[in-house]
Formats: sequence, C-alpha cells, structure tokens
Amino acid sequence: MNKFRSRFLFALITLIIAVLVGLGLLLGQIFNNYYMNAFKDRMERDAQLVKFLIGEEGKNSESYPNLLTDLSHTIHSDIFILDKNRKIDFSVGDNSYDESLIKSQLAQFDYSKEGFHFSDPKNELSYYILPIIANGHITNIILLAAPIDSLQKVNQQMWMVLVASLGLAFIVIVLLGFRITAQYTKPIESATKVAIELAKGNYKARTYEDHLDETGMLSQSINILARNLQDMTRAQEMQQDRLQTLIENMGSGLILIDGRGYVNLVNRAYKEIFEIKSVDFLYQLYYDAFKHQEIIDIIEEIFMTEVKVRRQLHIPIKIERRHFEVYGAPIIGMNDEWKGIVLVFHDITELKKLEQMRKDFVANVSHELKTPITSIKGFSETLLDGALSDEETAEYFLAIILKESDRLQTLIQDLLDLSKIEQQGFELSFRHCDLREIFEEIHILLKSKAIEKELELSVNLPESDLFIMGDLYRLKQIFINLINNALTYTPKGGTVWVNVENHSEYVLIMISDTGIGITEEEIPRIFERFYRVDKARSRNSGGTGLGLAIVKHLIEAHKGQISVRSEINKGTTFTVKLYKEIK
Repeated sequence: MNKFRSRFLFALITLIIAVLVGLGLLLGQIFNNYYMNAFKDRMERDAQLVKFLIGEEGKNSESYPNLLTDLSHTIHSDIFILDKNRKIDFSVGDNSYDESLIKSQLAQFDYSKEGFHFSDPKNELSYYILPIIANGHITNIILLAAPIDSLQKVNQQMWMVLVASLGLAFIVIVLLGFRITAQYTKPIESATKVAIELAKGNYKARTYEDHLDETGMLSQSINILARNLQDMTRAQEMQQDRLQTLIENMGSGLILIDGRGYVNLVNRAYKEIFEIKSVDFLYQLYYDAFKHQEIIDIIEEIFMTEVKVRRQLHIPIKIERRHFEVYGAPIIGMNDEWKGIVLVFHDITELKKLEQMRKDFVANVSHELKTPITSIKGFSETLLDGALSDEETAEYFLAIILKESDRLQTLIQDLLDLSKIEQQGFELSFRHCDLREIFEEIHILLKSKAIEKELELSVNLPESDLFIMGDLYRLKQIFINLINNALTYTPKGGTVWVNVENHSEYVLIMISDTGIGITEEEIPRIFERFYRVDKARSRNSGGTGLGLAIVKHLIEAHKGQISVRSEINKGTTFTVKLYKEIK
C-alpha cells in the first residue's frame, strides 16, 4: 500500500512542480514584459522631454549643452542629437556604443513613425529614435541610449522573488499534500490490508472507522463484510464440526462416492470394521477400492437404477465372517443433479449372534425340559398300565420320577436365578463377608461328595483376615458351583484344591483340579447358557449347563473378574478376583 501512496505523492508533486514552473514562467514573462514596456515608455517620455527642451531653448541657446548634460545625468541615458543628414550634431553620455549598429538602424528607420526602439545586446544598451519634424520635414533626430543593466537587476530580483515565493508555496503545498494524502489514504490502506487478510481467510481482521466521509463508509462496509464472513464461517465451521463429529463417531460405516465413481469419504467406523487405511480408499474408483463383489454390485445397481437399495451381506473379514445390513442411496442435488452415492454399513453380527443365541436358548431349554418331562410321563404311564402291582418296580419308577422332578426343579430354579441376575434392577446385599468361614462351610458341605468319588479336596487359606465386601449367599453360590464342577469333572483318585491369596486391595481365589480339562477352542464358550464340555457326563450328573453362566454374572455384579486356564487331561484352574472394597 506504501507504493500507492508513493505513486500518488509522486504524481501530486510532479503536478505541483509543473503548475508552479508554468506559473513562474508565465509570471516572469508578464513581469518582464511589464518592466520592458515601462522602460520603453520611460525612454519615450525622456525623448519627448528632450524634444521639448530643444524646442523651448533652441539649438543655438547657450544653455542648451548644459541643459542636455544635466538631463542626461538625470534620466541616466546618453543623448544624441543628429541633423537631417543623420550626422551627430551633439552627444552627451558615458556609455560606449556601436556606431555601425546605429547607422544601420537609422538607415532602416521609417520616419513616418513617431519613434523606434532597438537594442544593442553587445553593449547592453537600449536605443530610442525620435525624429523632430517641422513643416513636414525632419530637422533633427533625437537618439537616446540607456543602459539595460537596471532592467536586468530588476529582472533578477523579480525571478528571485518568484522562485522564493513559488518554492515556499511548493513546500507548503507538499506538506499539506502529505497530510491530506495520509488522511485520505490511511483508511484506504487499512481497508486494503483488511481486504487482503479477509482474502487469506482471517475473518477477525478489522479496520478503523474514524471519519464519516466516503473513506469512513468504506471502512464501515469492510468491517460489516468481515463480521458477516466471520459469522458465516463460524456457522459453517460449527456445522462442519457437527457433521464431521457425527460422521466419525457414528457406529456404522459410511462411504461417500462422487458422480464419477471415486471414493471421497470414509469414516472411522468403516476403517475400524474393515481394518483398512484411508489411502487405500480415498480418491480411488469404487471397483478398485472395494474387494468384495457384493458391495460393487450394490453400487453398480444404484448407479444404473438411481433408487435406494437395502441388502444384508455376509462378508468375510480376515479370519471371520461378519453380517452387515448395507443401505445405499443416490445423492441427488438441486435441479436433479447427480451427485453420487452414500453407503451405510450396519454391523449386525452381534444381533445375528444374539438371535442365534436366542434360538439356541429356546432349543436348549426345550430340550432340557423335554428330557425330564418325557421320563416322568413315560414312567407314570408305565405305572398306570399296571406296574403299581409290582411294589419293587413301582418304588424304582417312583424314585426315577422323583429324581427327574428334582432335576426339573433345579433347572427351573437356575433359569429363574439367571433371569433375575440379568435383570437391570438386580441388586446384591453387600456387607463384610469372611471368606474363611465361607470356604470352611463349603468344605464341610462338599467333603462327602469328594469322599464318595475318592477325590482329595484341599482348601489353603492364609493366616490373615479375609474380609471382602459382597453378598454372602451369592458368594457361597459362586464357590459351591465352581468347586462342585471341579469335583464333577475330576476322575477318581484326582485332586481338587482351593488356594486363596490375600493382597492389599483384592483377593485371588484359584480353584484347580486334575480333571478332564477344556480345549482352547471351548474356553470362550464355557460361560454360555447350556454349554457343556462333556454333554453326556454333565447330563448324567444332573447338571443344567447354567452354572457357569450364573457364576460369571454374579462375579461381574461384585465388580470382579474370572479367568480360566486349562489343559486337556491335566486339569483346569478358575481364577476369581474380588475387591475388598467395591467403589
């Protein structure tokens, strides 16, 4: 912007100099002409005075020479009186003159004129010729020669005054020009800087609003524009942030494809689900970016039909296959302009698993209920058909009916417990519980079963106090279930032991056995409902397949953790971590 001010000042100064020089030359010429005319008028008057004196005194008067001499000194001019033959009769003066110039001028003189001026630049003299005419004839010629040095001095003084005056005027005008220029260009410079900042995207820039004239209106308009742009940008950024946050944090994968088939946007959920990088998708053609033909077919269908598509896909991702509900729709802009395609990938794998678990649960419950009911019904029918007459057979059948009834009751109770535990409002009755007393009671309760199966049941407790926050009844249920499972799945002659480690903030309970073990593939599923490692043995032992599911829910309700480590035919270890204080 300084360049603009410099150019403006340079143009202004150039204009001022041109005007002042032109004005100086014009004034100088006017003054020079004025003084020259005044000088010539004076010489004419002096010549008329000489002519008058000659006419009054006469050439033959004795005072004539003295009078002309005094007049020559008075008027500071040389006086020459010539006769009619142009010869000098009388002369008075101190200046040197060019006689040949005078003769040539006299030869060219037109005596019909009143007078005639000519100059001698060499000797710096100005001449004036005035004829004296009597009776229509020239009797004498008066020639005045005046030095022009006084005229030159006046001319020099005049130019000095002009130069000084115009120089002072130039300085004053330049100073005023600087001030006025600064006053009017400063708002323009400020507005220009703000406009440049706005063009760069800095919408916080503002300019000063000092005046109420056009420059003030310009500054005010620039500031209004900047505020409007800032508000629009802020609103756009807020909307963009909201949209970006929504796109990046939505649980479903999102893909945007433009009208030419290039992928323009891939959200975080899609990259996490399919385990890909942005560089593998962005700005790639859809048939190069997608590796699954099912997705490519959906995109091509939308391109051809321009209608929405909803489809469920079963897509392999690395070592697993996942279920997706894919929703695709064309993006149509204003004036039915084709913009592209949006694809939304809803991962419904968990829903499919839950649906399958529900089906399995219904099937398992039906199967588990069907077995004892079938037994009860069959033996009851046998008794009704005549087996009651045989007392021994009737007693045997009734014992089986009682056993199946107990099994049915246990199954229903486990289902009720599991349903109650999984309810959102399920609460435990927390209090300080002594694990030492709990394990002593469990040891007495299950010792008979261990002896019956010829197993060794060992409980190792530390000497320090073992108080934790928990529900006493539920804690007993957890450990009875785990120890009972260990006794059930441990062959004759095996060992089941319980080790308890006391730490500052938590307690570790490890229940180990030398049983049949669990394969690595089955370990993630042992906490599922009705899942059995050895189905035949579990059912024969009266197990319902719900024990470990109940244990897992109860431990999580205590804010604890449970883990499993096992080897086939070597044994299994369940590790339970319970905190002394529940936060």
